[in-house]
Amino acid sequence: QLQLVESGGGLVQPGGSLRLSCAASGFTLDYSAIGWFRQAPGKEREGVSCISSSGGSTNYADPVKGRFTISRDNAKNTVYLQMNSLKSEVTAVYFCAARDSYCSLFVDRFGSWGQGTQVTVSS
Repeated sequence: QLQLVESGGGLVQPGGSLRLSCAASGFTLDYSAIGWFRQAPGKEREGVSCISSSGGSTNYADPVKGRFTISRDNAKNTVYLQMNSLKSEVTAVYFCAARDSYCSLFVDRFGSWGQGTQVTVSS
């Protein structure tokens, strides 16, 4: 069964950090671009970051540039999203998704999705 599983979410204080993981099972991520997306309550899902299959190309949404870093370890079949200097406005469910093509931050370009992990930034 092809599956993406996100982990690493939780409750963190403003200014804190979290590292999210996206692990694949049942297939290899080696040939997939992986995107991270988030959906806050009452809002549409939006792109956060994306990394190419080789890891040589990354994209970031403007609100997270300089604070989030995406990386991948193909040997572990896992992609990470390091989130620093967290603010309350990043509170959302974070999803990872895979596509066998180039990177994108558009939700409709991805067909394989995980179930999401909740990130809550609050004091």
